[in-house]
Amino acid sequence: MRILLTGFGPFGEEDVNPSSTVAIEASRRLREAGYEAKALELPVSYRRAGQMIENAVAEYKPWLAIALGLYGGVTHVRVERVALNIMDFSTSDVDGAQPVDEPVDPEGPPAYFSSIPTRRVVERLRAEGIPAALSYSAGTYLCNYVMYKLLRLSDVRGAPVRAGFIHLPYTPELASRKKGLPPSLPLELQVKAVLIAVEESLKNAGKH
Repeated sequence: MRILLTGFGPFGEEDVNPSSTVAIEASRRLREAGYEAKALELPVSYRRAGQMIENAVAEYKPWLAIALGLYGGVTHVRVERVALNIMDFSTSDVDGAQPVDEPVDPEGPPAYFSSIPTRRVVERLRAEGIPAALSYSAGTYLCNYVMYKLLRLSDVRGAPVRAGFIHLPYTPELASRKKGLPPSLPLELQVKAVLIAVEESLKNAGKH
């Protein structure tokens, strides 16, 4: 079963985005463990990111896709449960686009639930000593857009079979540059969190 992990490239004042770093490292470790795994860095551009996701799913046909994003200032890993069919950008993306009250897909349903076992993932993360919580809003920016896009492709094309989204906090290196020294989580723990999410998502895979 093929696994696709995505993260975002740099955006705004951040010259590095740990979501992409984590996706690349986690996919490398999955390959070392014998899985077929691919990492994809998405630009913070909804048009280009959407096309890249469509192309990757069509060519790679992943069974599982987990997208990652940075949520600076949170104290924990946020496992998202819901993707909304809306784009309402408070700031423009890197291409200058700033849709307001527009659907991700005019023909799609109002929302999708994540198809990875979100509660089980959070419980496992906590059991492993990684702070984590369920989240019921991925926002209305690129993170929500990518999550909805993956779940829409799953619904319409049947691939990926399971898809979800995880928000990650700052790494200590990024937090050290910020005023007020916001919460952070070491990169190694973030990678471990994603590997656990993959492991839990692949359980009972033969039944789907």
